[in-house]
Amino acid sequence: MGCASERRTASIALGFGVGSDAEASRRGDWPQPFGEAPLPNPSLPHIVPFVNSRPKRVAIIGGGPSGSALGARLAGAGVKVAIFDPGKRPAIVVGESLVPAVVPFLRDLGIEDEVRGYSTYKPGATFVLRCGDEVRNLRFDEIRGAGTTYSYNTPRDLLDASILRAAQRAGAVLVPTSARLEKHADGQRAVLCAESLEAAAEVFGGEQPDFVVDATGRRRLLGRLFDLPTKAGSRRDVALHAHCESVGLVTDGNVHADVLETGWAWRIPLPGRVSVGLVMNGDRLAQFGDTIEEQFDNYLAYDPVIRLWGGQAKRTTTVFRYNNYQMVSERAFGPNWALLGDAFGFVDPVFSSGMVIGLDGAALLSHVLLSGAAPAELAKYEAHVRRHLEAWQRVVAHYYNGRLFTLFHMADIARTFWIGRVMDLHFGRYLPRVFTGEASNGRYAVWLLDFMCRRGLAHLDPSAMAVR
Repeated sequence: MGCASERRTASIALGFGVGSDAEASRRGDWPQPFGEAPLPNPSLPHIVPFVNSRPKRVAIIGGGPSGSALGARLAGAGVKVAIFDPGKRPAIVVGESLVPAVVPFLRDLGIEDEVRGYSTYKPGATFVLRCGDEVRNLRFDEIRGAGTTYSYNTPRDLLDASILRAAQRAGAVLVPTSARLEKHADGQRAVLCAESLEAAAEVFGGEQPDFVVDATGRRRLLGRLFDLPTKAGSRRDVALHAHCESVGLVTDGNVHADVLETGWAWRIPLPGRVSVGLVMNGDRLAQFGDTIEEQFDNYLAYDPVIRLWGGQAKRTTTVFRYNNYQMVSERAFGPNWALLGDAFGFVDPVFSSGMVIGLDGAALLSHVLLSGAAPAELAKYEAHVRRHLEAWQRVVAHYYNGRLFTLFHMADIARTFWIGRVMDLHFGRYLPRVFTGEASNGRYAVWLLDFMCRRGLAHLDPSAMAVR
């Protein structure tokens, strides 16, 4: 595959962004589940009475960002909260680049200054296309109507610890062990097994929690216990992820997404190193070695786009492999339980959406629980998060099928005419804010982006921009 030697660099002006308005929105991966065999089809949640009152005791399984953020909000309101977390995490975790809509949540938790101290300032995003000969930059401070004009690239171990400490300062108690859940005799409620209940005796005094939240990430503790059906996305990619040194960047501080000969790569600048991820079909990666280390190193040396990064990228950590980037649970709550964060659903790493979906969900779930945990309100929580996940799924699909960046080219053409420049004033206010997370749950902004990707390309062929 030949690569042009010259790059064309452009700014992204025609709106692409993410999320519902952040201000309006602000109201983990542990061991396998234990217990008896799950019900084959727990599809009738109203057979058993719901809590339907403000919980006094809440067990949160998983101390990642969404679980800890929920714990901070509930404990701060006087709820007895136990966060079960054994503290066993991979050395590096996917999700190191934060979209701007995450920053207000960090402020709410009182940790933005702390996070800033160990992170890299993130002014925007860089997209490398067409075998490396085209570069598109999105600057957050140039987005019309943006509420937050910056973000951070942050080591996840430090960020997760900061949010967990915020929960503990608010009064949540860390139970440093894996929780084991069982089904209640009614088959629809979740309870702690005797061993886990004893571990949380300091918090619950031997009584079962009124409500259980699964924030275990891709382990899906409650999903597996109750055999909850899931819906998988169209992609079956895997990601190999490691930290490297001597990795060149187009724009300092920016997260970079490079379309490769096969799949795509991320470059996330962190203090003293760069996080690098390769996302593609697992069969393709298998052609580059028997181990994931061989596959990662050999593909870095092989790909023509990666060679344009400059320098000799050198891996400084072990390689981690992540699977199943697109999966959403078809049910997210029951009589005394709810799913949160990646345990509810995860989309894809390309636009760093997982953190904002998780923190936004934690804020809404805390409001629902503190307001009485009524079934109708839990249903609204599920609908809200599902709409957020589905919005990102549409955006991600247009990244992979080439329509998103073909729309950028259409915008370049349109701005050569006066009517296009007038329309850009409107589009530029909504579309970029989907990618920043500030409009990713906004129905109009997501609809507009989806409509323009599907109907606004005129004669342009998106296949040339597709990710193979």
